[in-house]
Amino acid sequence: MTSPTQASAAHRRAVTKAAALTAVGGILFGYDTGVIGGVLPNISSDFTLDTPFLQGTVVSILLVGAAVGALIAGRVADTLGRRRAIIATSLVFVVGLLLSIVAPAFWVLLVSRFLIGVGVGSASFVVPVYIGEIAPPERRGALVSLNQLSVTIGILVSQLVAYFLAGSGDWRISVGLALAPAVVLGLGMVREPESPAWLVRQGRDDEAREVLRTLRDSEDAITEEIDDIRGTATEEEKGAQRSLLAPKLRPALLLGVTLAIVQQITGVNTVIYFAPTVLENAGLGSQAALLALLVVGLTNVVMTIVAIKVIDRVGRRALLIWGMSGMVLGLAGLAIAFLFDIAGAGAIVTTVVLAFYVGSFAVSLGPVVWLLISEIFPLAVRGRASSVATMANWVANFVVAVSYLSIIAAIGETATFGLYAVITVLSLVYVVKAVPETKNRSLADIERELSPAS
Repeated sequence: MTSPTQASAAHRRAVTKAAALTAVGGILFGYDTGVIGGVLPNISSDFTLDTPFLQGTVVSILLVGAAVGALIAGRVADTLGRRRAIIATSLVFVVGLLLSIVAPAFWVLLVSRFLIGVGVGSASFVVPVYIGEIAPPERRGALVSLNQLSVTIGILVSQLVAYFLAGSGDWRISVGLALAPAVVLGLGMVREPESPAWLVRQGRDDEAREVLRTLRDSEDAITEEIDDIRGTATEEEKGAQRSLLAPKLRPALLLGVTLAIVQQITGVNTVIYFAPTVLENAGLGSQAALLALLVVGLTNVVMTIVAIKVIDRVGRRALLIWGMSGMVLGLAGLAIAFLFDIAGAGAIVTTVVLAFYVGSFAVSLGPVVWLLISEIFPLAVRGRASSVATMANWVANFVVAVSYLSIIAAIGETATFGLYAVITVLSLVYVVKAVPETKNRSLADIERELSPAS
């Protein structure tokens, strides 16, 4: 006979296994966005990309695809289910990666990068939503943040690949390594359960109950969760909540979209895409810059692990406030490091401050934004509303990526990082005023707080 303690442990393992497998999508997200920096010189050589515009197109086309993928995936996830949306995402990754590996011409490479971007955008939306819907409230923060940890691991692996394979000249191997996690994600999700919240939304309560029996400890808790989900769904139907423009949805949609944009306009992807350039400008050689970038990438991973450990105890608001305050200090430090290169120490100081900035991001805007986006939207439109917020994130990402080098050229590193510091201060003020605390609360309770009375 199975004891209650054994049953509880089995339920925890089932939730953790499903969340960890789904978070492989985060590895694909991180690796495919990070690998381009290391292979771009070899791609440029193979296809004779002799202008900044052509090289920038290779980078930015993925971001365009990600915005499209995030928008499409919302409809797919609401219509066909979260699990099928993840499987479809893995198939898009596989097709895009195979096209990249064999690309005989530049236009084929662009098509492949666009498709990979569609996969990245879809994964960045549907993975945290799925994990958020299968996780119990007291573990939701840590489990959803596994996705962000996977993103940071994917970025770090891409940096390691860039460091060790930079001299090989074969960029197709570096890109093709992402096929393994893409296949693992697709095949693995075939055996995982559908989101119980989505099943209830489809009127399939019996199936939802069977899924929850593998994920929750007691029958009473299962019944309460199903009733809670069904109750909010009924309220949504009465309030015409299917519309993304419904008045009851506006507070949550405004919050989700704003946080998604803030995550990007505070400058983090200047580090992901252009950190080697930043470090070389600070005085490091190209190989030393890649090595310093590994230090920054490792900091990103370690501090994301710290966030996972504390997010369900400390809370979302506290991590955002403290982490964003650290980001302000880091950006101010970068501005000062470029302003004063004392005795040639600028490169070392820049590396340390860059790592501090990334670490502060990794415990705050990195995991918390994706977690909140998975928590704050009503069930009836969670897929579509989350995808709108995710699309806003990728559009902002694109704007930052295409403007960064131009801003640097126009006003210099010191003024650029100073500008990002000011933007982060303003964003912090918004967070203090607008972000609710959601730790240890059911998704239904969060929905009620953010939906004003009709």
